[in-house]
Amino acid sequence: MRKNAAPWILLVNSIAGDNKTARQRIWRALKASGAGTLRDGVYVLPNSDASRAVFQGQANEIIAMGGTAHLLTIGAENAEQARHFKALFDRGAEYTTLLREIFRIKAALRTLDESDARRELATVRRDLAALVAVDFFPAAPRQQVEHALDELEAAFNKRFSTDEPHAAKGHVPNRERNEYKGRTWATRERPWVDRIASAWLIRRFIDPKAKFLWLKKPKDCPKYAHGFDFDGAEFTHLGARVTFEVLAASFGLEHDAGIARLGQLVHHLDVGGVPVPEAPGFAAILAGARSKQLDDDKLLQAMSAVLDALYTTYRDAQGGDT
Repeated sequence: MRKNAAPWILLVNSIAGDNKTARQRIWRALKASGAGTLRDGVYVLPNSDASRAVFQGQANEIIAMGGTAHLLTIGAENAEQARHFKALFDRGAEYTTLLREIFRIKAALRTLDESDARRELATVRRDLAALVAVDFFPAAPRQQVEHALDELEAAFNKRFSTDEPHAAKGHVPNRERNEYKGRTWATRERPWVDRIASAWLIRRFIDPKAKFLWLKKPKDCPKYAHGFDFDGAEFTHLGARVTFEVLAASFGLEHDAGIARLGQLVHHLDVGGVPVPEAPGFAAILAGARSKQLDDDKLLQAMSAVLDALYTTYRDAQGGDT
């Protein structure tokens, strides 16, 4: 919000004629943005550049349809009116619904298979991210749900990923790619996001002729193999970085725009953090591929096509090069 600007921005609009379809489209878009409704055709958001962009976009569409639209910035007349405006953005009921869903999933973990459990977890992560995006006045309910989701993810890992690595301390080692050619790499079997993306990164950018061992237990890792994504492995979680990010930094790849963006996606799905819009879709694709393909080498092959496509999209969006 600009310094000394009024705290609220209004969109006052009127759509010409009896165009119910247009009205519904505009209403859905404004509802998704988190706008509060003062009355029919009058919407309010906390004043910010993002809010102005939302309202201006809808105003342009309304005017293009022959309607009228005006953006106004206002302040509250008194404390009671300010409380009324703020109450329009109370997300307590939505957080309560989400909290109940988290508790339901946690109680059902014993009976869910891994594919269904991952799908449920991805959905609740997506729903929380969407709610946080329109939570303009975060308070205790948001903290409670975020804590409950952390506990659900911990319970999930205990149920399905008992060997999930713990973050080690220290600095990321610098490695030379030409010293890691034609090697054997080892990680836990039935790879999920961090392991599958790390294996893709290794074969795509580090060791094109890499061979992979998929271990039932980390202790099965032979001494000649380069282990990744388990406690004690050569490459694993380090500080705030997940294994994918550690590998990228170790081999000087972290400045590649496509790899950096993929790192954000992997980080979010593996340990939480800043939401990435494509993350739920990627998790759903991987869950389906894992259910269909029981051979981990073939699973890597199938998911490599997906990761190649995402990498190209992310790289080209930033004007990067391979």
